[in-house]
Amino acid sequence: MTVSTPIAIVGRSSRRARLRSLLPSRADYTVARRSWRSDLTAGVTVGIVALPLALGFGVSSGLTAEAGLVTAVIAGALAAFFGGSHVQVSGPTGAMVVVLLPIVAAHGAPSVVVVTLIAGVLLVAGGLFGLGRAVSFIPWPVIEGFTLGIATIIFLQQVPLLLSPHIATAGQHSTNAAIAAVEAATTADPDYLLWSGGVVAVVAGCMVLAPRVHRAIPGSLVGIVVTTAIVAAAPTPLATIGPLPATLPLPTLPEIDPGSLAPLLLPAVTVAVLAAIESLLSARVAASMADTGPYDPDRELVGQGIASIGSGLFGGMPATGAIARTAVNVKSGGRSRLASLTHAAVLLVVVFALAGPVGRIPLPALAAVLMVTAVRMVHVSTVRIILRSTRSDAAAFILTALITVAFDLIVAVGIGVLVAGLFALRSLARRAGVQRETIQGDAVAGDERIAIIRFDGPLFFAASDRVFEKVNEVRDVSVVILRMSQVELVDATGARILEEIVQTLERRGVTVLIKGVQPRHDRLFRRIGVLDALRDHRHLFLSLPDAIAHARDHVRRESASA
Repeated sequence: MTVSTPIAIVGRSSRRARLRSLLPSRADYTVARRSWRSDLTAGVTVGIVALPLALGFGVSSGLTAEAGLVTAVIAGALAAFFGGSHVQVSGPTGAMVVVLLPIVAAHGAPSVVVVTLIAGVLLVAGGLFGLGRAVSFIPWPVIEGFTLGIATIIFLQQVPLLLSPHIATAGQHSTNAAIAAVEAATTADPDYLLWSGGVVAVVAGCMVLAPRVHRAIPGSLVGIVVTTAIVAAAPTPLATIGPLPATLPLPTLPEIDPGSLAPLLLPAVTVAVLAAIESLLSARVAASMADTGPYDPDRELVGQGIASIGSGLFGGMPATGAIARTAVNVKSGGRSRLASLTHAAVLLVVVFALAGPVGRIPLPALAAVLMVTAVRMVHVSTVRIILRSTRSDAAAFILTALITVAFDLIVAVGIGVLVAGLFALRSLARRAGVQRETIQGDAVAGDERIAIIRFDGPLFFAASDRVFEKVNEVRDVSVVILRMSQVELVDATGARILEEIVQTLERRGVTVLIKGVQPRHDRLFRRIGVLDALRDHRHLFLSLPDAIAHARDHVRRESASA
């Protein structure tokens, strides 16, 4: 009792400290005392940038512009307050749209609320169980391939919105963006395409040219204002967002039918995994952009989970950290959570004060914003670097991008990580070397009966068969000295192969001596039985001269007895 009680107290204290680290505190706003002016400016800037994206992602997901706006307000505020990054800006994102559109098509728009709530709970659980570091296992080429695939899908998803008012309001025919774009092209309305193409040209031109005039000018917002004014002044066939409520909806719990819950579990897991990946990547990128302080990946998962739960209760969609908006926040001077909270407040003002004008925005204008955003997601220089790096990295990049577009985002990341892992294992296995060495110094009669085998690099499962075959080629010797001092790492398979090598040589009448077992490998060797396989416990040596001397003595005794 006297031993276990202190341990139990320490354990409870540690758990309490861990829980406190995942909750908001006054320390979150220490920096805001110095940076509040730049935080407010950055928050307003990000809010203006986020408005067309929130509306566009809401429409493109198969839901409504209202759902995107509600998500940006509610999730943006909750993630800023509970999240693990001081500068992360959260809301609806293109990656989430890519996942939601098939869910809406298969299960209907109301199912998104249920999926959002389940995904939020999973994210909170992931943070509580310390899974925030898992994203570090995703290789950079896989992340970039994933990004390229998402950008391609976002771009293709906008094509139907430009071809016909019926397609724009009724949705796409296929859940695959590439197929839907082709199907939409077969039923395109030439007159509608003429108008929508003009809108796209105006919005894209504003987004490209406005920053050249001044970096602070929000080109997307300027383009939307100009095209909305044109549509309001002249009769056009263009579909618009439609009426928006001038208030936020009241939070409500959805009616959940237990029978329909099972089909939504896998989509919810997909949404949770995607939200975790994108949010943690965004937070990590933000931490490297400026001196914004460290981020807590586990708290970030908890915060994003709470944000999605809140968004779902208000009828919104899942939220994630948004890399583009977070970058704008940092570049605009945001250094504390006050900036992200201000961004949510700006969008809330839009809901209460500008619902009428926002409802008259033409859908092709939002499509144009997302198309330009998709193009900007892909950095040609990054793609060029990856393709020129190594064949394995290039293969992982291309494969991840193709699978993302053709099949599924999470499957693409999984296969990309698997391919990258296999290439890494192959590269690591090639470092495993087995070389036969000659005895240095003056030759002694009988030295030709002694073989020194040096192991280099890792001794693990991927290299075990090759190592076994290489050593087994040694013939016409009486003693084999296995030099182990250069072995970097050993797993159970590698230790097992070493035991088999010793047993095989001993069965052939060859005496095996092992030299230089590192202390970190000794325990594994003893557990697997490597050292027990030796003919005598004295056949384990620390220095090569001692092993050679013993081997020569063994050869002399063997020659004398013959």
